[in-house]
Amino acid sequence: FPNPYINPSLRSPLNSLQVYRASNMGRWLPLLSLLLVAAAATAHATSPAQVYWRSILPNTPMPSAISNLLSSQTAAEEKAASWASVGKGVGVHVDPGKRKPTTSVHVGPRWAGVSVGPFATGNIRYDASDTELREDPSVAPNFFREKDLRPGKRMTLHFPELTFAPAFLPRKEADSIPFSVEKIPEVLSRFAIQPDSIEAQWMRKTARDCEAPAMKGEKKLCATSLESMVDFSTSSLGTRDVRAVSTTFAKKGAMKQEYTIVSSGIRKLARSDGVVCHMDVYAYAVFYCHLVESTRVYMVKMVGKDGAAVDAAAVCHVDTAAWNPKHLAFQVLKVKPGTVPVCHFLLQDHVVWTRRT
Repeated sequence: FPNPYINPSLRSPLNSLQVYRASNMGRWLPLLSLLLVAAAATAHATSPAQVYWRSILPNTPMPSAISNLLSSQTAAEEKAASWASVGKGVGVHVDPGKRKPTTSVHVGPRWAGVSVGPFATGNIRYDASDTELREDPSVAPNFFREKDLRPGKRMTLHFPELTFAPAFLPRKEADSIPFSVEKIPEVLSRFAIQPDSIEAQWMRKTARDCEAPAMKGEKKLCATSLESMVDFSTSSLGTRDVRAVSTTFAKKGAMKQEYTIVSSGIRKLARSDGVVCHMDVYAYAVFYCHLVESTRVYMVKMVGKDGAAVDAAAVCHVDTAAWNPKHLAFQVLKVKPGTVPVCHFLLQDHVVWTRRT
């Protein structure tokens, strides 16, 4: 079976250039060489997903959380190979929703540090229970109060380095692969993943969470391609005039330390709603995207104690009245549901979409 991580255009030969007079080959050879180099560079640098992005969102820069997943052939092959092995990072599995909650520590391929949230990416389910991370509450997501968004404010935060992130598949190929709990065995076989592996466990969990019904006031989609993410986000916001942002660092990751918000470092991007897309754990790039009402979005510039700069995306949930009263956020912030906005910084594999105007 052909490697699905490799863009089909990279497997195909370049379009042939017809030279109609063999006798003139010598004269045209330098130009032909330049054309071949340019064509090869274009094929290597441009994917169908990038072409689609530029056609739909010509004025929207692509955030690093997305561009990093549009790999070259070599990088894609390396990512595909890395999926077959288990990394050295320690992750925290937090069961979301209203099923019986569990907490377990595992060795997985995703992080060099600790990951939190129902998808191991800092994603927050509003009905998550108080048993989340009860064995080690210090690894809670980066919660804070909206009133703390002010220059000079110091916060202890952790943005762990990502060590594994599968590449996007072309939309046509992604759409041809069944995406459901029922079809997981077929997907595992297709990607040569052992059914009893940690990767398989996380893939089943991703499929279950994607099939779960949306919560009140939420519109959601698990995007299996960049094109489907673009379509969902623009249709949910009702416009193609959008911003797409993600958390970025001067370094690959940002250690847990004290960060200070810099002067003029706070920028509000949305006052009422936005679409947040969290990367899930799967054999290829899958994002859990959801539009949530009563949400404010910010970009916040901070500097760590070690001098490392962070430009972090933050989301503030204004209406938390319907949240589980025992949600971890209320424990960390020591507040009650519906009293104050609950905010959290997003990790670097999240994408936030907002209207530009």
